Amino acid sequence: MRASKYYIATAKEAPSEAELISHQLMLRAGMIKRLSSGIYTWMPLGLKIVRKVERIVREEMNAIGALEMLMPAVQPAEIWQESGRWEFYGKELLRMKDRHDRDFCLGPTHEEVVADTIRKDIKSYKQLPLSVYQIQTKFRDEVRPRFGVMRSREFVMKDAYSFHSNFDSLLSTYNDMYDAYCNIFNRLGLKFRPVAADTGSIGGTGSHEFQVLADSGEDIVVYSDESDYAANIELAECLPSRDSRPEAKLQLQKVATPTQKTCEEVSAMLGTDLANSVKSLVFEGVDGNPVLLLIRGNDSLNEIKASKLKELKEPLTFSSHEAIKNGFNCQPGFIGPVGFNGIVIADREVALLADFVCGANEDSFHFTGVNFGVDCVEPIVADLRNVQEGDKTPDGKGTIKLCRGIEVGHVFQLRTKYSQAMNVTYLDQNGKTQYMEMGCYGIGVTRILGACIEQNNDENGIVFPLNMAPFEVVITPANYAKSEITRLEADNLYNHLKANGLDVLLDDRNERIGFLLADSELLGIPYRIVIGEKTLANGNIELFNRKTRETKIIELDLIVAEITKLVNDARN
Repeated sequence: MRASKYYIATAKEAPSEAELISHQLMLRAGMIKRLSSGIYTWMPLGLKIVRKVERIVREEMNAIGALEMLMPAVQPAEIWQESGRWEFYGKELLRMKDRHDRDFCLGPTHEEVVADTIRKDIKSYKQLPLSVYQIQTKFRDEVRPRFGVMRSREFVMKDAYSFHSNFDSLLSTYNDMYDAYCNIFNRLGLKFRPVAADTGSIGGTGSHEFQVLADSGEDIVVYSDESDYAANIELAECLPSRDSRPEAKLQLQKVATPTQKTCEEVSAMLGTDLANSVKSLVFEGVDGNPVLLLIRGNDSLNEIKASKLKELKEPLTFSSHEAIKNGFNCQPGFIGPVGFNGIVIADREVALLADFVCGANEDSFHFTGVNFGVDCVEPIVADLRNVQEGDKTPDGKGTIKLCRGIEVGHVFQLRTKYSQAMNVTYLDQNGKTQYMEMGCYGIGVTRILGACIEQNNDENGIVFPLNMAPFEVVITPANYAKSEITRLEADNLYNHLKANGLDVLLDDRNERIGFLLADSELLGIPYRIVIGEKTLANGNIELFNRKTRETKIIELDLIVAEITKLVNDARN
């Protein structure tokens, strides 16, 4: 491709609202153009990269026997009401009416559509297992779209679905998909970790996320420093730090804390360890009454874990100030378990505390020397907190480490959640009707670009892995329009590299060489060949490696073989 015939619209500066480096660089490189909040036009350069990602995804999906299809983006409300997700999915589901006043939505995912499709055709166990996939535009009405393509409202996704006659068959396909995802991200040159994860609004049982490791990631990845254990912080189990509760040594005592409401403020005033204070959080119970959750002052509540407690209302809802006042006779900040007659659920670490500090259920007062079974009832014990670095790992091997990640893929064992709701059945060997086991598997195709750039950039721009780069090689001639010898050699090299199957850009724009060099680095093209009269006079050419920033002077006659080998080696 000749740059003079291509749509290249680079810029020195990114709009001020672009926060993440990936958003800034994608805008500066002219890969995307903002149309509306969270909605982008994919320019030729950006779309070229998307297509490269799609090609690798298709190859790996086809390799495990998944069949490609394409389902409608606009979906009727009836199938969402049938699955029970029409209201449950919330405001992210963009609802609309057609001219006949019938309800539809713009699809954020396709479990309902694929289930409706399969139940019409697949009737026997002999037709199972079956795996299908599509690569299609989705829409989720994010409350606050941000970070460019990382959290946009419209995006391209590869979603796959599998149907089975038994759970063992589902597990087999789940493992195949897991391996295929690893292959995809390895081929794309990404540093990633598969982690155990919560199933969220999709539902089902087991699931894994695929996290691209990057400091800017929204997710926190938990991993062991000695084993292969890894999980999203939402799912990571917290083991108790000790085996039993120490003996009580103090008596209950009320102390005045006139302006101290937080655990940090109270511990600082008392000169006590923050880890020996208890934070009281009040949520609505299933019966509408307040339920008290207790975590240590130095811990944070894991709301995903809390949302799974059978004692709490779904979705997880904090009690109102009025309910707290009625239930505890005080304002938030002074709440505690002493004297509370409702349900108390304590984190594992809190249940092992003795002589702890908590609110006295009286404005401006806290208790010290509090002990379960003496001053208040023994609580229900549950895992409620987020893990911290240095905690014991659930597998007992090593300690917990934390890093940040960007979710680019997720695989789920749906089991029979949707097949039961939508009556997706088959006849087994005995002629009996059974519900199909299901799995679903998603990759954020356009999000991968943002995640890749977050992981691969420097002060000069993007540093694409070869399989994701818009072009593998760029030829940058000095004075292409004015120097005949430079132009002839550049054209000759361009034709030879194309003939060798390389994806090459000849930057023949009538711009200063400094401008062309800066653009090649901004765009992240892995290899750059600079042609100029001075080096040509000596029979040489200049080869620049974008990742290592190394420059080599190579004989003109050897450059085609050299660059072809470099690219072919990097492709594999």
